[in-house]
Amino acid sequence: LDYLQAWVCVDPEGVVEQARQKQAELDAGSSAPLIGVPTGVKDIFYTAGVPTTACSKVYADFVPKHDATTVARLQQAGGIMLGKTVTTEFAYRDPSPTRNPWNTDHTPGGSSSGSAAAVAAMMCPTAFGSQTRGSVLRPASYNGIVGLKPTFGRVSRFGVVPLSWSFDHVG
Repeated sequence: LDYLQAWVCVDPEGVVEQARQKQAELDAGSSAPLIGVPTGVKDIFYTAGVPTTACSKVYADFVPKHDATTVARLQQAGGIMLGKTVTTEFAYRDPSPTRNPWNTDHTPGGSSSGSAAAVAAMMCPTAFGSQTRGSVLRPASYNGIVGLKPTFGRVSRFGVVPLSWSFDHVG
């Protein structure tokens, strides 16, 4: 499924190790609500030790020392970060290289296109996105999946590369 270009990076060995760890936690009786759920993370969310490039050459070598609050909460809930999904540069207008899994001649729409395409192609059941001007809801619609845009400020934006602090939503 590389032709969809939904992923900036995936660490297969790391994902397998996380899955083994989560299975051991489950076997030990863990009741974490998202135990073992693989999740794509849009490449504007800080991920400790994993590059966060915002799909820009400007951030090509940026490796955060901490996780975005949402990524940390995913891990606390037992989820597994499958990898970083493609976004438009800095989650802004430029078209993404990602293709729509239902018709590769079409766009998956918006800056959360990698996240939406990955979920629609059943690469992962969930993915983080962000929305300033429709970038959660539009890609969800274009790809035939559900997108959730919580109330402004309900989900922390700490550790998310901003486009517009007064409009950005995590979804």
